[in-house]
Amino acid sequence: MSTIGIFDSGVGGLTVLQALRRRIPGADYLYLGDTARLPYGSKSPSTVRRYALNAADHLSRHNIDILVIACNTASASALPALVASSSIPVIGVVEPGVRAALSTGARRIAIIGTEGTIRSDAYQEALYRLSPDVVVEAAACPLFVPLAEEGWGDHPVTNQVAKIYLQPLLDRGVEALILGCTHYPLLKPSLARVAGPGVQLVDSASSVTDAVLSRHRGLATEGGRGKVVLHLTDASDRFRRITQTILGADPEHLEIVDL
Repeated sequence: MSTIGIFDSGVGGLTVLQALRRRIPGADYLYLGDTARLPYGSKSPSTVRRYALNAADHLSRHNIDILVIACNTASASALPALVASSSIPVIGVVEPGVRAALSTGARRIAIIGTEGTIRSDAYQEALYRLSPDVVVEAAACPLFVPLAEEGWGDHPVTNQVAKIYLQPLLDRGVEALILGCTHYPLLKPSLARVAGPGVQLVDSASSVTDAVLSRHRGLATEGGRGKVVLHLTDASDRFRRITQTILGADPEHLEIVDL
């Protein structure tokens, strides 16, 4: 039985965990959400790298077989450092998300994410590397993470904020929108309403699963149901509520940890 370690700054990365569980139900999962120190998106790259390395060290001490960085900001700022320091495969969310966006056939693609993710140019550079003629737009949406953490995925306030952030991108004719933060799928009802049917919303969770399977071919895609253990650095009632919403049930194994 393999154990997949997943790290995010909060609980948004549970959307990645759920996608992985659908395809690889027999694996065990250890999820670490650094909820006490979120958001990462407004912090400096050096601080994000320090936090990410700290989290990776915590997970590695629990004998994981592969590490998934479900945090877009950490993937953008810390992935090379994490790969260099790790003896196991490390998968980020940026390149899988880019490949998923290009597979839609869209030629004008926008990325929305935290300030740190957009500032890093990680998505922009990956898009241009894989498809030099693509037109790329980008916008930081710092209010989306707190709205997602509040559980306001389909809410008038989220509709209004989304319209303010997305309208300039829509006016420039974007055809696909990369949700460059694992919290953003929690806002899909409002985002889809504002973006309209002509814009494809790209969630990298399914593409991350493909990347995990390609890097660790020993993972079984069939069989029994593995266990899920959650480690959070803070577990307020709000985080517990959102965790239950994403997973569909109360987590069986939840532990508060100090990094």
